[in-house]
Amino acid sequence: MLRYATDWLGVYREQVNALNVYPVPDGDTGTNMHLTMQSVRRELDTCDTTSMPSVARAISYGALLGARGNSGVILSQLLKGFAETIKDIAQVDARTLIAALQAAQKSGYGAVMKPVEGTILTVARGVAEGAKGETPDQVLEQALFAGQGMLDKTPDMLPALKQAGVVDSGGQGYLYLIEGMLGQLRGESLPPAPEISSYAQQQFENEAFGFCTEFLMSEATKPIEEIRELVSPFGDSLLVVGAEGYVKGHIHTNQPDELLAAVGRYGKMLKTKVEDMAEQHTEILGMAGAAARAEAEVPPSGLVAVASGYGLVKLFRSLGARIVSGGQTANPSVQDIVDAVRSVSAEKVIVLPNNKNVLMAAQKAAELLEGRAVIIPTRTLGQGMGAALSFQADQNADELAAQMEEAAKAVTTFEVTRASRATTLTTSAGKELTIADNDVIGLQDDELVQSGGTPEDAVLEMLMQGHQGQEIVTVFGGPQKTQADLDTLAGRIREAFPDSEVETHAGGPDLYDYLVTLE
Repeated sequence: MLRYATDWLGVYREQVNALNVYPVPDGDTGTNMHLTMQSVRRELDTCDTTSMPSVARAISYGALLGARGNSGVILSQLLKGFAETIKDIAQVDARTLIAALQAAQKSGYGAVMKPVEGTILTVARGVAEGAKGETPDQVLEQALFAGQGMLDKTPDMLPALKQAGVVDSGGQGYLYLIEGMLGQLRGESLPPAPEISSYAQQQFENEAFGFCTEFLMSEATKPIEEIRELVSPFGDSLLVVGAEGYVKGHIHTNQPDELLAAVGRYGKMLKTKVEDMAEQHTEILGMAGAAARAEAEVPPSGLVAVASGYGLVKLFRSLGARIVSGGQTANPSVQDIVDAVRSVSAEKVIVLPNNKNVLMAAQKAAELLEGRAVIIPTRTLGQGMGAALSFQADQNADELAAQMEEAAKAVTTFEVTRASRATTLTTSAGKELTIADNDVIGLQDDELVQSGGTPEDAVLEMLMQGHQGQEIVTVFGGPQKTQADLDTLAGRIREAFPDSEVETHAGGPDLYDYLVTLE
C-alpha cells in the first residue's frame, strides 16, 4: 500500500507544489512529501517483509532519514506514529488500521512546537476521526471522506489560503497518500497527471525569514528538546524530531550558517540543505509562466547543475542554472536529471554533473532525452562553477558546450574532508600517505594528495603545491565552519599569495570542511 501510495502521490506532485502558500510560498511541498515517501520505499525494498517489526522500522526510519521540508518532516512523524502501532502485530486489519491513523495524527501534533490549524495536521486529524469500518478498504474510504471535508475547511482557518483561493498543499498531499493506499487495495490503475494551469505562489511576497534550512545529525550529545530550544531563536517554521540516534531539523531563518555551526557542536552533521526561498520563489514563478512562455521565443540554451551546499546552489542559480540537489554520497537519480531538464524552457539544456559518480546518470538521462541535453563532464563542483561562468542562454548549446568545457578545465579544485576509514596509499606524485579513520584529507581535482593536520593547514598545503599564478582563490566553508573561520583562513591565504584575490563564501557542500577553487 505504501509503495503504491508513493507512485500515486508522484502523479500529483506538481499539483501539490502549485497549491503551496503556507508557511511560505516555496512551492516544493509535493516534491518534499514524494521524496520522503521514496526514502520509505527504499527502506521497504531492503527490509524483511515477512517481519512486521522490520516493516515498521523501515517505514519510520526511512521517513525520518528522507524527510525533506516542513511537510516532509511532519509526514515523517505521521508515519512514525503509524509504524509504532503496527510493529507488534501480525496482520493489519480494520481495527489496527484505525488505531494506526489515530496514532499518526497524535504523533504529528506532538512533533510541532506551535501547531497551526488549517495545515496537514488538521487534515490528519480529520482522517483519524473519520477512520471507521469493518474492513481496511472501508476504513480508508471513510477516512478519505472525512479528511476531504476537513481539507475543504482549511481556507477558513488560514487567511493565506483564502487569499489564494486554494486548500492546504500538505493536507492535499496527505489525502493523495490515503487515496493511493485505497487504490492499491482496490486494484486501481494510477490516474493521469493533472494539467497545472496556475501557481498559488504568484500572489505572495517573500516572508521575513529567507532561508529554508534543514539538517540531519547523528550521535547527538544533547536531548532533542534542548536542541529544539537551541534552534528556536533563529527563526520560525521550526521542527526538530528524532529516532534511533538521529536528529532531523527544519527551520526558516536568516542565519543558516550560524544556525548550522551552533547545532553542529552537539553531534555529527550528516546532511544539510539550505534553500534561498526568494530565489526558489522566482524559479517557481518562472514555471508558473510556462503557458505564457509557450507563445514567446524559447532561448537556444538552458542550464542544469547538480549541487549541494546553499552557497554553491545560490551561485549556480545566479548564473542561470536549474538545480538538481545532490553530489558526493547523495547522487541524484537519472529521473531527477531528466525531470530537471524537462522543466527548463530552452531548445537544448546543458547539464553539469559536477561529480564523477553523477556523470553516468547524466549520460543515461541524455539518452532518454533524445538529443535535448548536452552533458559537460564536470567531475568537481569547481569545474562546474568554471563552466557555469561561461554560460550564455542566447548561444547555441552545442557550440557553447565546447567553450564551457574549456572553462571547466581551467579551474583547479581543492576539497578538504575527513577519511571514512584507515588506509595507506601512494599519490600519483609518489607521495606516501598513511591515513587514519577521520583524518583530515585533501583532494586536488578529485585525487587524494594530502592528509593530516587541521582543515586549514590542508588548504594551505595544497595551495602551495597547486598554485601556479592563478588570479582568484575562492573558498567555500562547509556547514560547521563559521564566518570567523573563513576570515582567518582568507588572511593566511592572502599572506601566502599576496598577488591573488581571495573570496570567501559560506554554504559549501555537505561533509566537507572547505571547497577551494583556483582560476
